[in-house]
Amino acid sequence: MSSNPVAETVASLMPRARTELAELVAFKSVADFDQFPRSESEGAATWVADALRTEGFQDVALLDTPDGTQSVYGYLPGPEGAKTVLLYAHYDVQPPLDESAWTTPPFELTEREGRWYGRGAADCKGGVLMHLLALRALKANGGVPVHVKVIAEGSEEMGTGGLERYAEQHPDLLTADAIVIGDAGNFRVGLPTVTTILRGMTQVRVRIDTLQGNLHSGQFGGAAPDALSALIRVLDSLRAEDGSTTVDGLPATSVWDGLQYDEAQFRKDAKVVDGVELIGAGTVADRIWARPAVTVLGIDCPPVVGATPSVQASARALVSLRVPPGVDAVEATKLLQAHLEAHTPWGARVHTEHVAQGQAFRADTTSPAYAAMAEAMAVAYPGQEMQYAGQGGSIPLCNTLATLYPEAEILLIGLSEPEAQIHAVNESVSPQELERLSVAEALFLRNYAAG
Repeated sequence: MSSNPVAETVASLMPRARTELAELVAFKSVADFDQFPRSESEGAATWVADALRTEGFQDVALLDTPDGTQSVYGYLPGPEGAKTVLLYAHYDVQPPLDESAWTTPPFELTEREGRWYGRGAADCKGGVLMHLLALRALKANGGVPVHVKVIAEGSEEMGTGGLERYAEQHPDLLTADAIVIGDAGNFRVGLPTVTTILRGMTQVRVRIDTLQGNLHSGQFGGAAPDALSALIRVLDSLRAEDGSTTVDGLPATSVWDGLQYDEAQFRKDAKVVDGVELIGAGTVADRIWARPAVTVLGIDCPPVVGATPSVQASARALVSLRVPPGVDAVEATKLLQAHLEAHTPWGARVHTEHVAQGQAFRADTTSPAYAAMAEAMAVAYPGQEMQYAGQGGSIPLCNTLATLYPEAEILLIGLSEPEAQIHAVNESVSPQELERLSVAEALFLRNYAAG
């Protein structure tokens, strides 16, 4: 990091940031209260609220959102007449999956080979610390030059829309001139990046029934319709021979004309097993940012261990569909449900249920906020020019905010670069990225105030 008072302050605060991130990661704040205690999420929310109060925030509140979770809000007043910037992160995390597959415990922040490992370290408890570091650095170097609102969501990973509905019901709460969403990531470590598009998403549960009950496969197999086999055929119909997503009526030929993703680098980032081909057509960027992508998230059927020789009467699956900007998620949901129903074989009974949904997002990169961020990132990352990239994931709140506050400028940055392995085992954050992005955010706030 080049010599700069803000950068020097952030560097001096990093040991404290590591301690605080360890405290926050220790909360098992998964917003699925059938699997994880509600008290863990409430503890994380209280931690964030206390941190905001310590920094002088006013009106700090735990907001009870319609999905039964809490979002944390706080307001830090700036100079009279200053602009207002909303800083977003979320404190809820993905489940740790198989805890035995983690090298170190998922809810215990552990340093290894220059990275800090733990569930939520990058996605997105590290984002909470990024905002705190930026504000502390400004307070130590002349003060925070804008009014700041912070909102930390408690159910982003579940996609249940609690904060979205709350914001719609209280539209004045999150009004701002600019919004920094701290839940994205650099294209790679050391390359400053703003995310300019997010794919939307929909999830549909499909159930197929063929029999009144399971049957002996020796006595009835060959004529009795197998619900699991029918489900497999339905799911296979969602992909072409090359693996491209094929949902009837859904366009899948758009191209990405921005930063490109080298195929060899993608294979490395995705940890594709040697000899296994990538799926789909077009460039990697086309496939992950500009086109729809279907994923079978889970199947309800007998496990291999303990399976009996039976023809299955019922089978169920959860299907996710990511949709690019320009495609309405509501319409995509209808097309997906219609496709699943139309491709069910043998007259089997099929039932589809919409589970979750979020619209795609595209940012306006011509706004003054982007110029302010580009200047800030050039200082935080000497010799590097800010890049624009897409992200295959979804943050439905972005479109809610864009709809509620059409004049607000929205930027997406964050710590979820490829090495972070968010949502997977052994999630980690680069402390160097945390430091540099905190500097960039602080300088952005200063630049934006002066613009």
